[in-house]
Amino acid sequence: MSSSVIDLVATEARFGAHNYEPIGAVLSRGEGVWVWDIEGNRYLDCLSAYSAVSQGHCHPKILAAMVEQAQRLTLTSRAFHNDQLALFYEEIAALTGSHKVLPMNSGAEAVESAIKSVRKWGYEVKGVPDGQAEIIVCANNFHGRTLGIVGFSTDPETRTHFGPFAPGFKIIPFGDAAALEDAITPNTVAFLVEPIQDEAGVIIPPAGYFTEVRQLCTANNVMLVLDEIQTGLGRTGKLLAEQHEGIEADVTLLGKALSGGFYPVSAVLSNNEVLGTLRPGQHGSTFGGNPLACAVARAAIRVLVEEGMIENAARQGARFLEGLKDIRANTIREVRGRGLMLAVELHPEAGRARRYCEALQGKGILAKDTHEHTIRIAPPLVITSDQVDWALERLATTLTQDLS
Repeated sequence: MSSSVIDLVATEARFGAHNYEPIGAVLSRGEGVWVWDIEGNRYLDCLSAYSAVSQGHCHPKILAAMVEQAQRLTLTSRAFHNDQLALFYEEIAALTGSHKVLPMNSGAEAVESAIKSVRKWGYEVKGVPDGQAEIIVCANNFHGRTLGIVGFSTDPETRTHFGPFAPGFKIIPFGDAAALEDAITPNTVAFLVEPIQDEAGVIIPPAGYFTEVRQLCTANNVMLVLDEIQTGLGRTGKLLAEQHEGIEADVTLLGKALSGGFYPVSAVLSNNEVLGTLRPGQHGSTFGGNPLACAVARAAIRVLVEEGMIENAARQGARFLEGLKDIRANTIREVRGRGLMLAVELHPEAGRARRYCEALQGKGILAKDTHEHTIRIAPPLVITSDQVDWALERLATTLTQDLS
């Protein structure tokens, strides 16, 4: 590493809280599927900022929308109307079939907003006794890092020494419809779940699971809340991951790719019954629904559809998955994926996945480890067949090495 890289990393370590452990590259530029570090080395981005940069780095049409809006009006707060919010509502509702939209900023804010909304619905519509609302969640979930959310995490690293935590959550195994049925009581207001557990290592539930989940929630008047912050907007080869089983959630959470990586934008999408319980003064956000965010989000979803990124994710995801499964390496325990949300789980004896991610960096690929032995692979949805094949060659070379 050059002295400038060492200096920047050292300065970051000196002044910053040590709540991340980045891979060594110091990035300074991005375009499409590629990023460059300050020394001019080019990498294929196989993380996409945890799926936030699905449309590719610095997409020119999203950039143009951001610059144009930034020159006109950036923030009014929701104390006043702005000329972008209604258009964003109309376009996201038309795209997803939603009836009501609540705009927020981060994905975690969207999750917190959904929790508040379904509880309020439970008390005011379902008739749950005050203070007794229950929300069912899954083990190994990842819905964000706020205090309310980590309270129902099962990951010790996210929970230890952050309590006490709020009550009102039940934890069941992911992919087990019978466990959901057993957990539901008259006080259950919602089931909050990811269609695919990405942070846990791209864990895909059994076929038919969400069909059963939908039936159980409907039969028991329980709101199905799907956290599609990472799986949504084309990542799995469908607009929403729920479409793989032909179901509809009562509440859908979007974020990350909703802005194409330019700006924090998230949204709670729901029916009139749930979001209709909110009244002025009961929930809000200074930046939520601001004109800059809305203009950026409108451009982000427009290019996603107009440029065929969702269909490309399905095609290239299938190609990538097949190629990963064809790699004959003793290090690989399992390959999983749907669309361009992919993972390679290594045998424990192969060593930490981080070592393989560091080796991949040396071959021009940036990927990220999760849960010690799994490499996640999630390139921007604009990746081409040639780029997939280029990546597969380097992955095959790296994964056949013994780095234990």
